Amino acid sequence: MYTERYDGGMAELEKGPQGRRRGGGARERILGAAQQLFRDQGINRTGMNQLCAAAEVSKGTAYQHFTGKDELVAEYLRRVDPDVMPAVFDRTDLTPRERLLAAVAGPPPGTQDITPLCPFIGAAVELPDPQHPATQYARDYKKAVAARLAETAREAGAANPEQLGEQLALLIDGASARTRVLNTESFPTAAAIAAVLIDNAIPATAQR
Repeated sequence: MYTERYDGGMAELEKGPQGRRRGGGARERILGAAQQLFRDQGINRTGMNQLCAAAEVSKGTAYQHFTGKDELVAEYLRRVDPDVMPAVFDRTDLTPRERLLAAVAGPPPGTQDITPLCPFIGAAVELPDPQHPATQYARDYKKAVAARLAETAREAGAANPEQLGEQLALLIDGASARTRVLNTESFPTAAAIAAVLIDNAIPATAQR
């Protein structure tokens, strides 16, 4: 489960890599086009010419904002979910156990025909170079999700919160991939498994 977002227009002017002044709107259009195209057709199938056309900017303008496609992909991933699932982990109306269950619940059933593949998994598959900046960021993000799950598991009283965090992270990624491949809703099954794992990991005294 993940959220996709990118901030809207920027009022201030900023400097590009060469120190030239530029309007913030072009950068946001490029990132918006990247978000849509990378999601719809993948990273490798999206060329800079197509991306610039969708953003209505010249290639020269694009390279003022980004040194190349590698930097653009990395920035796109940073914009997907910069705060690591705040809609789940930052909720104060849920108990820690309920937040763990919500993290694995996935999107509401029937909200879309095909759940998009987690963009971090997609980037890692399309960009196998472990030194690619996007691959490195995807790896860092997945570690951050597991860490937030472990932190919440610790709040819930889990005997081994790191282990439970890794188990739930694996369920989330597995459900995302299986939902995309089979075009079927796999998150309800993942949520049922998560409930068993959580109840087994948290002593009854802590749950009470």
